[in-house]
Amino acid sequence: MVDVAQLVEHWLVVPVVAGSSPVIHPTMSLAQPDEVLEERTLIEPDRAWSTVVWNDPVNLMTYVTHVFRTYFGYPRPEAERLMLLVHHEGRATVASGPREEMERHTEAMHEFGLWATVERV
Repeated sequence: MVDVAQLVEHWLVVPVVAGSSPVIHPTMSLAQPDEVLEERTLIEPDRAWSTVVWNDPVNLMTYVTHVFRTYFGYPRPEAERLMLLVHHEGRATVASGPREEMERHTEAMHEFGLWATVERV
């Protein structure tokens, strides 16, 4: 079983500050700088997230269309298509992107009175 300290030691990247010496993992040598760079580039980026709007018994379809047009800037046909997905299928993915951005969209939908969640794509 891998010790937490070993994992931290393996993945910890300490910035080199002027006048200090770099921290080198015991298995690495100064003669292999390309291998260190390769390890850093192999880290998988965060997967995409989405904002999902859910059907509710409160909001009118025209209001949901209005929110999609004004907040997201969708043209009327796209806003109506998404609204109909919400109405008929119970949900619609209205945006995709980084988690923080999707959380902001979800919070904005809540402020408009719509039910929305953030999901991993």
